[in-house]
Amino acid sequence: MQRRFFQSMCGVGTATMLLATDNTDKNRVIDNSTLDIIRKVQQHMFPADSILPSADSSHLTLFLEETISHHTYDRDIRRFVIKGAKKLQDREGGKLLTYDELQTEKALRAYEESSYGSSWLDRIMMLSLEGLLSDPVYGGNIKESGWKALSTRGGEPRPTTRYIEL
Repeated sequence: MQRRFFQSMCGVGTATMLLATDNTDKNRVIDNSTLDIIRKVQQHMFPADSILPSADSSHLTLFLEETISHHTYDRDIRRFVIKGAKKLQDREGGKLLTYDELQTEKALRAYEESSYGSSWLDRIMMLSLEGLLSDPVYGGNIKESGWKALSTRGGEPRPTTRYIEL
């Protein structure tokens, strides 16, 4: 019994070390293919031809990645964000990234019909809005474009540096 426990713990330790070495770039916890799915969803939510700044011009995917990758971010929400993107891609037979706007809309509306998908899309929207409306020092809201689009300003006093290191 003790031997099995010891072997299990060694396996967990080794897996943890391997995962840590895979994520050395900004402590990454999310792979590029999953980020691509999230980016596709954010681009659909915040397109280039909208009143609000686009997902790309606001760096919303980078903001989301840095936010959920931080060691203080809730692990359960992090897992939910990652798993939800993978579930969406699986539902679409791995083709989501090839979809045009109409197909993407249809896929997201269908995902929204499930409780899980609806919650996931809500979370992606919330994280995206945080990036769009937070102080630019945190990596989103480039040139205060989100504030300008809504004719508003950030809080005072404004931060001069990020309060946390990535």
